[in-house]
Amino acid sequence: MLVIGLNHKTAPIEVREKFFLNPNQQDLLLLELKNHPLVSEAFVLSTCNRIEIYLKKTDKAIDCGFVVGLIAKVKKTPIEADLKQHLYCHEEKEAIEHLLRVAAGLDSLVLGEKQILGQLKTSVDRSRELGFLSKYFNVLTNIAIRTGKKAQTETDISYGGSSVSWAAIEMAQQTLGTLEGKSVLVIGAGKMGKLALSNLHNHLVSKIYLMNRTGEKAENLAQQYEGIAASFWDIKEILSEVDVCFCSVGAPHYILDQEKISQIMKLREGRRLVLIDISMPRNIDPAVGQLSGVHLSSIDALDGVVQANMKKRQEAIVQVEAIISQKMDEFVQKWEKLQSLNDSDFFKAAQI
Repeated sequence: MLVIGLNHKTAPIEVREKFFLNPNQQDLLLLELKNHPLVSEAFVLSTCNRIEIYLKKTDKAIDCGFVVGLIAKVKKTPIEADLKQHLYCHEEKEAIEHLLRVAAGLDSLVLGEKQILGQLKTSVDRSRELGFLSKYFNVLTNIAIRTGKKAQTETDISYGGSSVSWAAIEMAQQTLGTLEGKSVLVIGAGKMGKLALSNLHNHLVSKIYLMNRTGEKAENLAQQYEGIAASFWDIKEILSEVDVCFCSVGAPHYILDQEKISQIMKLREGRRLVLIDISMPRNIDPAVGQLSGVHLSSIDALDGVVQANMKKRQEAIVQVEAIISQKMDEFVQKWEKLQSLNDSDFFKAAQI
């Protein structure tokens, strides 16, 4: 087994953007791997904070350079040699332990965050639908997901707020002093945006606007959280009004640039605007942060907010590591026992 990747600990956001794989690119990479005779199984985990490729190989020729070459092919762009210093590569036992730590939330930007478990399930299901998940990863990912659930339910690793959206709202609250009575724009109605809406609903904000590419989805979510669905055509007027904007779109380009925000700031008559971009790749041009009166933050800036709220979770790390150790032993024992069974009995015994 081999895992190759990079995350918020090893690479800044401008490097992670170069490796980020959208759903279509993940499928293309999986198909490239599936067609290779020396790779038997694989799945791809690509989030705002990590890009990781897990695979089972049958030859040493399948290494970090090989996988980076495929990523460059799928993204249709060269990846500079100096970027490889940000990558990590784990094999065998280290790779298994790494996956379990990821599933348990020990390797997340927000220690113990719950969202990673859903992202891992989605990645596994994507590979399974493409027919590229077999015995080894079926057993291992099943145990990894159970590890994450056990850590969440039996320890304080997920105590309090736990998502990137939660951390973004904490940052906005620290910047503005309070969100009570403030008006907010959320751009994007995906998982991040929905979590932001859920958290904002509890902060007594005066008004919540929601923009999304799909108007119907925005309408439904806005009704659920007593917000107002708005059109992208009205973004200039709304940004001239609101106190804070959370952006989680995932578009392949900047949707807010320096020129547009400069025009908006003229309409605000000196009032500060807080912009928090939790998209990957970023959807607000970093140059926007140079404008007077604008406070712009991206995902990497959330780390400081997170650390101030982590004491209770950090006390649970020892318990979670004990769970991981137990689950690693469980996987090794189960795998050794299952290898002697035929396919029918294997899947029955593995409870897949």
